[in-house]
Amino acid sequence: MRTTYRVLAYLICALVALQAASHAWASAGIALFLAEGGTVDFAAEGPPPFPEALGLMIHGMNGMYAIPIVALALLVVAFLAKIPGGVMRAAIVLVLVVLQVTLGLLGHELTALAFLHGVNAIALFGVAFWAGMRAGGRHAGVQARSTVGVA
Repeated sequence: MRTTYRVLAYLICALVALQAASHAWASAGIALFLAEGGTVDFAAEGPPPFPEALGLMIHGMNGMYAIPIVALALLVVAFLAKIPGGVMRAAIVLVLVVLQVTLGLLGHELTALAFLHGVNAIALFGVAFWAGMRAGGRHAGVQARSTVGVA
């Protein structure tokens, strides 16, 4: 269970990195499309006029489905793994994910919240990484060695 916890925590880190990469890819595509004289028409039917729009779809589906499911699984595994502090760290990850989704959705109406969406992503990555580090190897469950009788 400890390994499952660690893998899920690091998977959240990887998915947050995918979020940043897919959004950057889409943003670069939009900027290039507009710089070349393109226009954005949200009412238009058919495929997006630039291929990098796929980045927005990846960002949306990953953020709305994949990351929340993995964060919820991390919390469930945390209860089973009995890692000291593991439930607390998994709960913080889940709270940050809920906040992230909320900021992402509200950021379309209040763009200042989109700024906080980016800042919260860094916090989410950090806490998930911390959870993974604390669940593995040297940092977790290390017992102090007895020095009684050692010359």
